[in-house]
Amino acid sequence: MKKLLLTTFISFISFISFSQNYLPEIKAFETKDSLSMPQTGQVLLAGSSTFRLWLTYQQDLKDFPVINRGFGGSQMSDLNFYFDRIVAKYKPKMILVYEGDNDLNAGENSDSVIREFKQFILMVKAKLPKTKVAFCSIRPSLARTAILEKQRAVNQAIKEFCKHQKRVYFVNIQKDFYLPNGEMMTDIFVADRLHLNQKGYEIWANATRKFLHKRVPELVSKKVYTP
Repeated sequence: MKKLLLTTFISFISFISFSQNYLPEIKAFETKDSLSMPQTGQVLLAGSSTFRLWLTYQQDLKDFPVINRGFGGSQMSDLNFYFDRIVAKYKPKMILVYEGDNDLNAGENSDSVIREFKQFILMVKAKLPKTKVAFCSIRPSLARTAILEKQRAVNQAIKEFCKHQKRVYFVNIQKDFYLPNGEMMTDIFVADRLHLNQKGYEIWANATRKFLHKRVPELVSKKVYTP
């Protein structure tokens, strides 16, 4: 028992230490907020580099008020760790979550990713009971073909989970990155074969717009400037 407790404690400390790696980015968000705090009731992008590198998100989602708080390399556990500092404080109308890709690539198993997303939902329901949440499906990439099956497994499990939750949705963007013959598109990535190029983000943006128009149409008339 003592050995188990020690192992658990060491793992917890390691998790905190790893999450601290993102502290400069979190503090940068807080500095930006101190200069101009975003209005409440917006769409919040929360997740890893697919959001952080979405430089045209304001133009692509111009009908909606959007806050982007993506921090590159993050995992679902990191988003949970910083929940109060980059999620709850904004009191968003809708949260779009993109996590899981880095988790699986780092060796985390599918069950852990699913469990951590469920923990995120519990925190939202406790602190933001009127907020809607959508999990953006983990997308494929040429650089991570080895984890494609794990990605599909997580996507399917979270999709099923969302079906039984109020104000929780699944956005299937993964399917849009495949050709009719079932092959993954090869011209939607930058040189690292992982992150999206302009064509890739056009696909991503189109699916996101369709989802937002369906689930939060009331926000279309409430566009505001967000730093």
